[in-house]
Amino acid sequence: MAEAEEIWVEKYRPKKLDEIVGQDEIVSRLKGFVEKKSLPHLLFAGPAGTGKTTAALCIARELFGDAWRQNFLELNASDERGIDTIRTKVKDYARTRPIGDVPYKLILLDESDALTPDAQHALRRTMEMYTHTCRFILDCNYSSRIIEPIQSRCAIFRFRKLGEKHIAQMLKRIARAEKLVLTDEAIKAIAYISEGDMRRAINLLQAAAAIKKKVDEKSVYEVAAMARPEDVREMLRLSLAGKFEEARGKLNDLLINQGLSGEDILEQIHREILNLDLPEQVKVKLIDKVGEFDFRLTEGASERIQLEAVLAHFCLIGDRLKT
Repeated sequence: MAEAEEIWVEKYRPKKLDEIVGQDEIVSRLKGFVEKKSLPHLLFAGPAGTGKTTAALCIARELFGDAWRQNFLELNASDERGIDTIRTKVKDYARTRPIGDVPYKLILLDESDALTPDAQHALRRTMEMYTHTCRFILDCNYSSRIIEPIQSRCAIFRFRKLGEKHIAQMLKRIARAEKLVLTDEAIKAIAYISEGDMRRAINLLQAAAAIKKKVDEKSVYEVAAMARPEDVREMLRLSLAGKFEEARGKLNDLLINQGLSGEDILEQIHREILNLDLPEQVKVKLIDKVGEFDFRLTEGASERIQLEAVLAHFCLIGDRLKT
């Protein structure tokens, strides 16, 4: 592939707020701030890969134009999360005046929920003192880890996971640009695996496209190192029908032939239980058992023994359903 070394996540990152998909209400509010050039401190919260950092970069581009790099500082708080970073690097940048006709600069604190409590308390005073020359954008996965005094100083935007429609929209755009053949089944598989994370979806597409120009369902599951949901559902149906040996054969295929880890298989079992045509009370019992065996795996128990025990419990529950 001509540009195999280039990371598509960066190559196709939206340059304008209008290009961000799946967050229409948030985009509309942010565009209002940008048009008036009246921007408060912002707090972006939500799952990974939903457009938080992209939205901050788009705001900087639309506010400052070609001079956006001179007026924008991005810090990853998970790497530089101590109080010294706030007292030196952030404060030194915040006290200098911007270039151009916008009266303030922007500081993006990526993964700000990783900031230490001391750093957050130092930051809240800095946000007040230099508000005439600088605006802060904090993005995080968990807003509850940001102290209340900072939250009260910010306009809070909560990003949600992206749906299959929005992921498909972006994947088709990339496929056209890269001259790929992308099947509908591959799009559904990528959406299933990525679980609303656009960054993961694009990386999956690039990994699958590195194998061949036609991206189909099989190539997607191969590069993702995940089982096809149909295989997991079939294993569950066999165990609930009391066919333990056949269900165990399916499990061996996933563990040995496909090389999947026990934790990944258990996570997929949890997802597929919700898709089974069973009474709610039965699903409750199955998920309760999955939770118990997930704890055992995290404590270091044998993957094969614990997963076979899961199937054995499902067989017993299935037997009770018949009586």
